[in-house]
Amino acid sequence: MTDRTRDIGGIGSWRLGLSWLSGLFILAAVVLVATRFTELEHFAALLREAQPVWLLLAFVLQCLTYFSAAAVWHGALRDMGSGRRFWSLVPLGLAKLFTDQALPTGGIGGTLLVVSALEKRGIASGIAMAALLIGMVSFYIAYVLAVLAALFLLYRGGWLDALMVGAAAIFLAVAIAIPVIVLLLRRWSTRNHLKSADSGLARGLYRVPGVATLLQALADAPANLMRRPLPFIRASLFQASVFLLDAATLWAMLQAVGTPVPATIAFAAFMMASLAATIGPMPLGLGTFEAVSVTMLHLQGISVEAALTATLLLRGFTFWLPMLPGLIIARRELRRRPTHKKKARA
Repeated sequence: MTDRTRDIGGIGSWRLGLSWLSGLFILAAVVLVATRFTELEHFAALLREAQPVWLLLAFVLQCLTYFSAAAVWHGALRDMGSGRRFWSLVPLGLAKLFTDQALPTGGIGGTLLVVSALEKRGIASGIAMAALLIGMVSFYIAYVLAVLAALFLLYRGGWLDALMVGAAAIFLAVAIAIPVIVLLLRRWSTRNHLKSADSGLARGLYRVPGVATLLQALADAPANLMRRPLPFIRASLFQASVFLLDAATLWAMLQAVGTPVPATIAFAAFMMASLAATIGPMPLGLGTFEAVSVTMLHLQGISVEAALTATLLLRGFTFWLPMLPGLIIARRELRRRPTHKKKARA
């Protein structure tokens, strides 16, 4: 078992179980509270009568998100002369989703899994890490722009309030800080520095599962690619398409339960729910996402039962359905035998 593989499993089992248990408890509470404001029979009827055509469209939209994620990595690898077949990268989107959701490590677990998978495909660790850095920075660029667009739509509709603005301000601070910190760490974490680092900061970072390995890979990332804007712009467009596809999935779910609405309503609700799940205290976003999604949809004129039904269907397609294939792919990637590695280009 490699160092990266051990790092991916570095979270204590009791903390992992507690995260899932607390998230499921909050989710159950959200459903119970929502059903107090509506007829439970009506909610069940909406689930039974969901139109299959719209559910099929939602499934297709979700499949496209994994293609968009693979396009981010494929483009970055191609720019560094380490291109791989596009189709071989698509399953990594599912594996990363599962790892990030099953191991609440702020995305480190999923990042290490993808880096390990790329290395086992013969890609040097520095090139693999550069691809993930581009993915991380472009993700937050797209995320910030999508949240700003949602705030504009809410403002134009007269639904924006001080609480939403405050939550968005917190998110924007975090979304800007994370990529900046990662890029600063990349400059700080040279190999010699890692070997001789004895500062309090270094000792603190090493205690976090996977961080030492992550910093080592950061130090190996080629500098020439990180200074070019085109890879980040292209990757940001693909990342933005993921948010649009997820929001379109929520819109399709509303259509499926017989509640046709403008796509802008679904987009604003999805982005604010995603924002709340990102900055909220609950692990995995369980409960937090559902509560805010239902609230935002109801605020924009959707009935509680339709909003709850569409949100739960959305989470089934985006969260629960990918879990089993994600687990299978993640286990397969961890057991994959490495091929001959190529040297990273400076």
